[in-house]
Amino acid sequence: MLNDGSGQSPQRPAPSVYEKTRHSLPRQEQELELNNLDSGLLGECLNILPSWEDMVVSKIKNMMITEQGLALDTICNFLEEHNQLWEKQKEAHRDASVKKLLEFLSLDPKEAADKAILFHLYGLILRECPSEEQVQCHLASLLELSHQHSSQREGIALAVGLASTKHLQEVWALLEHLGRTKFLRSAAVSPDSQPSDHHLRWKWVSSTSLLCYGQIAKHIKKDILPWVDNIASRMVYYYSCGPCDEILKSSFLSAAILLTRSLRDEHGAQRYKFTQIPELVQCLLGILQKEPNFLTTFSRQKVILVIMGLSNLRPRLTPLLKSQVLKTCLHSVYKLPSTEALKSGSPSLERAPDIMVLYKKTIRALDLLLQNFISENPSMDEVCFLLQHTEHWLKSDENHERCRAVQSIFLLLQYAVDSLKLAEEAMPSMLGHQIGLLTLLWRDKDESTQQHSHHCVFLLMQLVFQQKGKLEESTQWSKMTHFEINKSREWEEKLYHVVKAFKKDLTVAQHTQLILTLVHNLGSDNYLRCDLAAQLLLMMCEEPGFRKEQVAELLQGLFQELPNIHSRSIQQTISKATMALGIQHTQEVVEVVLSLCHPSERWILLLWKALATNYHLSRDVITLLYIKLKLRPPRKLLQSKYQAHLVSLMALGTIYELLYTPEYRNTVRWAFAGILLGLLTELYYLLEMGLVQGIFDYQEDNIASKPHGPCRTCLEALKGLFWTNQYWEVFADLKLTQAWELFGKLETFTRGVTLLARAMAHYNCEVKAVLGQALISLKSTEERDNIVGICIITEFLNSPDVFQYVSRKAIDNSLSMGLSSRNRTVRAMSLQGLGSTLMHPNKVTLLRSKLMELLDNFLKPEFKDPVGLMEIMGHLLHCLGVQGIGTLSFKIAQHLLSLFTDERAKVRECAIFLFGDVIHYGGKKFHQSLKILAFQATVPLLFHMADPCPEVAMKAKFTFLRCAILLKWEFRKELFSKLAWGQGLGAANDIFVYMIESNFGNYQQFLSQALMYLDSPHKTLKGAAMRFIGALLQDYFSDLCFYLTKDDVIILKNYLEALSHDTDSRTRRFYLNHWDDVVELSHYVMS
Repeated sequence: MLNDGSGQSPQRPAPSVYEKTRHSLPRQEQELELNNLDSGLLGECLNILPSWEDMVVSKIKNMMITEQGLALDTICNFLEEHNQLWEKQKEAHRDASVKKLLEFLSLDPKEAADKAILFHLYGLILRECPSEEQVQCHLASLLELSHQHSSQREGIALAVGLASTKHLQEVWALLEHLGRTKFLRSAAVSPDSQPSDHHLRWKWVSSTSLLCYGQIAKHIKKDILPWVDNIASRMVYYYSCGPCDEILKSSFLSAAILLTRSLRDEHGAQRYKFTQIPELVQCLLGILQKEPNFLTTFSRQKVILVIMGLSNLRPRLTPLLKSQVLKTCLHSVYKLPSTEALKSGSPSLERAPDIMVLYKKTIRALDLLLQNFISENPSMDEVCFLLQHTEHWLKSDENHERCRAVQSIFLLLQYAVDSLKLAEEAMPSMLGHQIGLLTLLWRDKDESTQQHSHHCVFLLMQLVFQQKGKLEESTQWSKMTHFEINKSREWEEKLYHVVKAFKKDLTVAQHTQLILTLVHNLGSDNYLRCDLAAQLLLMMCEEPGFRKEQVAELLQGLFQELPNIHSRSIQQTISKATMALGIQHTQEVVEVVLSLCHPSERWILLLWKALATNYHLSRDVITLLYIKLKLRPPRKLLQSKYQAHLVSLMALGTIYELLYTPEYRNTVRWAFAGILLGLLTELYYLLEMGLVQGIFDYQEDNIASKPHGPCRTCLEALKGLFWTNQYWEVFADLKLTQAWELFGKLETFTRGVTLLARAMAHYNCEVKAVLGQALISLKSTEERDNIVGICIITEFLNSPDVFQYVSRKAIDNSLSMGLSSRNRTVRAMSLQGLGSTLMHPNKVTLLRSKLMELLDNFLKPEFKDPVGLMEIMGHLLHCLGVQGIGTLSFKIAQHLLSLFTDERAKVRECAIFLFGDVIHYGGKKFHQSLKILAFQATVPLLFHMADPCPEVAMKAKFTFLRCAILLKWEFRKELFSKLAWGQGLGAANDIFVYMIESNFGNYQQFLSQALMYLDSPHKTLKGAAMRFIGALLQDYFSDLCFYLTKDDVIILKNYLEALSHDTDSRTRRFYLNHWDDVVELSHYVMS
């Protein structure tokens, strides 16, 4: 009959969903079950009147009051005297007075040994006694009997119940007195103390009281309603305050059964408003919670059925109490071991019922409870409420627990479909969640669970169709309930139809809850479940017409679940689903993902990466981010607590992260110009707003460091745009001239943009695309766009290919338009652009002649202001730009090279910097000549990186890199990294290696240039020269032996011999460390 997922256990038959059968109402079945809960209780065994009762009652009525009193005394005395022998009924007790009484009543005298009959007679006599005084007296005597043995307590309760039929007031008064005296005294005894005989006599008086109230409820019948709340309150009191043991629980349950049955038989009970139902239910739940986790009795079944009977009374159980009932009952039943374990593990007791009979009846009681609840409130809301409490068990790791839960749901839904008509108004969204949970069991390990879950989903959809009046839709679903999971093609095809049906037949809210249920199961430990969830989710996202209003909740749920998903295949499926969603609703997806968290969060990047798997989609994503970047709010919002949630700043942070995401590399290159202009104008805007906090705190060389403030984030995004797109030369140009720092202040921002554009023009970095964007920016109504645009256009006029991209007329028109700008900077730079040599080629001759005059003055040995002259020459070089300076470049560079060793730091600084400009702007025709000079400058520049003046050292790094680029050394990017961020001897050694390896065989030239610096008055320069020579001798000794001549070695020996007399300790140490190397080198070369 039942299968709980534990192997070969018997199965509960699954009624066909196509052949509806008539189900009996749960209340009718409950009545049958309640009528069979009597076994084991003395008073309940006599529910059917004994055959002799009518005859005995007629004789009792004919007795005089004194005779009745005498009979009662006789029975009571007999019971009291033989209390100790109660359980030893094999002995034949002879009592003449009792025998005579039985003979008088026409009963067999041998039945005197049966105390149950005596208690019954005692109750009948009390009931028929007309004297209230005598009833009170003999009731008191009855209650004074020992309460130690169960049969004694049950007998007393039966007699009290019979007496209450006609003497309820007296019975009630005596029970109240009993409670105030004997019960309170017995309850006051410590459970740890050794009980005396007296205490044992009264220890279980609370159990007797409970049984009495149950018998009273049974016997007063039509008079029960005025007394029912009092009876129930006393039952609750005695159970709550009595000793919590099996005797008390059994007595309370017996009384509750009798009370429930009496109320069921009372027609007026349905109109009566009870006050003690919740308290009774709480006591019953307490009993259920204390049940052991095995089956030996019918207690579980009894409790559940009594709760079911009480739930039918008014007022109905509150949702909170009903929820508690469901949780407790489901836990008590579902948590039982599997049927196989129950058979083998339950303790063997005498006269214990069959385990499987117990199990089946317990399961059936739970099913009846669920069906009763839905019968009380036949609505979809109630269905969802009931299913909500099975959720924990549907997710259980134990097969038998899942199996029990899904079988209960199946029977509940089958009953609802076949026997009820649900209210039409309710369309709860939670239904989608429950359909999702059941659908995920379609790939359960247990075949029975698979089948039942299929039927459950079908039945739920049947209820949906009933509500909508679409009964013909059930035919379509009928085809989906039977298919083989192992057949992949058929399985996927059916899933596809199911997904379409869900979308068509569920409301938007229900469908959304279904999707969220799938999402929340993606991180499940059960791979089959999370794989099915991912598969269904992908199908739903790929299905055309996915609703916009569902996008936000889906992505929010997905983001929350991502940290729990560890399976690579599930992550790939999620990526496909996100991409499919993005293709349908790109704008909504971008907006939601932006709003989920800070862009630097690890998990959000997975969603952005998913959107990059489609190239066209990734372009749309970057475009939307660019648009969001331009949604710049006013100052008051930027300075408020809502700053972190502003869309433009979130877009900025996201662009920064995506620059370093390989999946977006090609897309960023495609959108390079737009991103560049967007970042520049955003940075200007942030500077205007004053958001410069922390802009100089960021440690660029620290990998773990993250930019914090929006201004710093924007600046780092600007740098990253060049670095990640392999335009590292542009980045390096600004880094080594410290031009990136110019972007940190509004006053120097335009200078920074100018230098950036100048480097881009020289290295031909996206000139065409950026120029086009700059021209568009110049037409913008925003001044910041105009400023950035004009700075770029003006500098790009130094690019040799500018007129290949844009016509001279277009440039002229744009610059002329800039002259009418309200912004002073735009007007000035427009005028500067119109006056450039590219717009006026005739200026080239004039500027070159002027440069020649300056060169003549520059070459004079005693020129007073070489620094000022070099600054002017640098400006003229820039003005000539692409036109170049012709043959003058070589002469200027030669003279500048001689100034590297000038005693004045400012002269060295300007000469080194201008040297870099000369070889930079020398023109292609003179590259070969300039390369010779660049090569000659490399060793001095290397040494000047250790110049005592920091400005000279920085300019030396800058010009050294320009020389390396001109000479096309290997490892240029690595060289820049060491120049920019390297520290200590390790970085110096790497630079030395890059230099030597890129100029293999040029040892003679390097050595001759280094020897000159051994005479330098600056200790740092001299030290750099010694380290350089020492490294050559140590690391490249064999190469020196091959490439150096005899004259070279003689010169080297002479220089080192001169150092032997130096007073400086480091110099002498250098001599001592390397003199032997030089001697050995001389030996090899000379021979």
